[in-house]
Amino acid sequence: MTSQPAPAPSEPSIHLGESAAEPSPKSWKLAIGALGVVYGDIGTSPLYTFRECFHHATGIAVDEVSVYGVLSLVFWTVTIIVSGKYALLILKLDNQGQGGLLALIALALQRARNMGRRKLLFALGMIGAALFIGDGMITPAISVLSAVEGIAVAQPGLSHYVVPITLIIVVGLFLVQSRGTGSVGNLFGPVMCIWFCTLGVLGIFGIAKNPSVVLALSPHYAIRFLIEHATVAFPVLGSVLLAITGAEALYADLGHFGRKPIQFSWFSLVLPALVLNYFGQGALVLGDPSAAKNPFYLLAPDWFLYPLIALATFATIIASQAVISGAFSLAWQAMRLGIAPRFWIEHTSEHQAGQIYVPQMNWILMICVCMLILGFQSSSGLASAYGIAVMGTMMIDTVVGFMVVQSHWGWSKTKAGAVFGAIILVELAFFGASLLKVGSGGWFPLVIGGAIFFVFSTWMAGRALLARRQGQSALTEDEFLAALSERHLSRVPGTALFLTGDPQRVPFSLLHNMRHNQVLHQRVILTSIMTEEVPVVPEVEKVTVKDLGRGFYRLICRFGFYETPDIAVALRGAKRFGLELDPQQISFFLGRERIVAHARSQMSGWRRWLFILLSHNETSASDYFHLPAGRIIELGARVEI
Repeated sequence: MTSQPAPAPSEPSIHLGESAAEPSPKSWKLAIGALGVVYGDIGTSPLYTFRECFHHATGIAVDEVSVYGVLSLVFWTVTIIVSGKYALLILKLDNQGQGGLLALIALALQRARNMGRRKLLFALGMIGAALFIGDGMITPAISVLSAVEGIAVAQPGLSHYVVPITLIIVVGLFLVQSRGTGSVGNLFGPVMCIWFCTLGVLGIFGIAKNPSVVLALSPHYAIRFLIEHATVAFPVLGSVLLAITGAEALYADLGHFGRKPIQFSWFSLVLPALVLNYFGQGALVLGDPSAAKNPFYLLAPDWFLYPLIALATFATIIASQAVISGAFSLAWQAMRLGIAPRFWIEHTSEHQAGQIYVPQMNWILMICVCMLILGFQSSSGLASAYGIAVMGTMMIDTVVGFMVVQSHWGWSKTKAGAVFGAIILVELAFFGASLLKVGSGGWFPLVIGGAIFFVFSTWMAGRALLARRQGQSALTEDEFLAALSERHLSRVPGTALFLTGDPQRVPFSLLHNMRHNQVLHQRVILTSIMTEEVPVVPEVEKVTVKDLGRGFYRLICRFGFYETPDIAVALRGAKRFGLELDPQQISFFLGRERIVAHARSQMSGWRRWLFILLSHNETSASDYFHLPAGRIIELGARVEI
């Protein structure tokens, strides 16, 4: 992967000119759209967060001290992590307007010249991506389960239908992924707007019955609770962090909506609605401690219970859809950055490049989500599995953000350490609390994350080893042209294009063609498709052409990790350099390696076996780059690793 230094901005880049206080009509539309995509996960957390704080806190009485303490912890956790860290700080660390963990790491890589730091950043990226995918399995399970469990509140005799109904909804959700979410997505924002308004109204009615609950806004109640219940404070913190699950979506979806619409939606509607609902639940439990078993649904009047179950189910489906789409996008970025093997990608929209479908990942996610639902049976059981993956990803954001503000904003280590050090201390407390749940379900995201990290690291190590093996026998341009002058090969009419991953050497497919066919085309184009550490490469910088002489050209096409690599773009761009290339008149030569185990391999047996399996099953270069059918010639080679 290559990198180009970017100029250090004197101020954080802003991509929408309107102020957060007075959004334009376009920003209003983006702000409403953000409600469905950005805030689906965190917006459904009131379904289970407050309940779980008392469900797992054995030995804590449901009294004024504990209720005020839990509410204060929830409020200040949301304020520090979501409002402070993400909405006001991390959102400004955009990579050409794009956000997300891999975009942030790519931003840090642009200025990282030390090989040790680059390796650390790649490792953090792989860990974060693995944890996010694990989170993507848990979110649909816990959110849809928690919504459907409202049936047991309305009709206790129907509780045994909760799991089957949840499974039907989840399976249906994954089955429709291949159709795309563009048309349905237009409904997400308005529905979630109704959802947040409902949360706020229910909270207001609850608070009206016990207005003194607003005293919990003071942080001293959180501190008092932690001191007086020190022995069980950690388990409670492990449940409090459920209130911020999905916070990283504020940054991940930055490129889709822009910073100001996301901030406006958060501060004007989402944050007030969540706080009101949590405090309404607290007021309810203060008046009726038995309501702690499911305060969200018991907060609603009897006549509104069934409509609320339906609305909550719809909201959790939206939250699940957002997480699944995020997992697809993350897999796509991982492929583009070389972290993961090439999967088959289907673009489900002709107008929005970000709407993609990854069939293999879709079915893996569906199977794992169904297994979680069948294994844990309830949202309370799944709450133990939730948290570790979320907190791990957030901590990686903090660590990489600490590097970026120094390299791109010019912050001193003292200033950056003071700001990000305070944040990481809070996050470490929550991460430590979530580790207490390893035995009761927290092992799941660790196992999934570990397995995915093993796949990513094996793939990167295998590709590096493969490149070294091929580089040992490959020729440089000068060596090849010098050797060519000593041979008298026939030149046939036409143009041959050879794809190569190394822009400095001659691909083995060209050498094999010469060795076996004893001919060369009149024009030979050595083409490399490079992924840059930026989301999008400007059109004028996408293509460079170097005339090597004797009919040979070196064509390098650069794409960002948010872009779809398109060979037709490279060929059109070559026209600026006087090179006319018609894809339908070109013979495309591709090398296909047959990887076999070496007797004395540098990789362990298991990793070598996995790498060979991944290599044999990844999408071919001809499909990945959408090369013209009927113009492709593949030349195989046996490579030992």
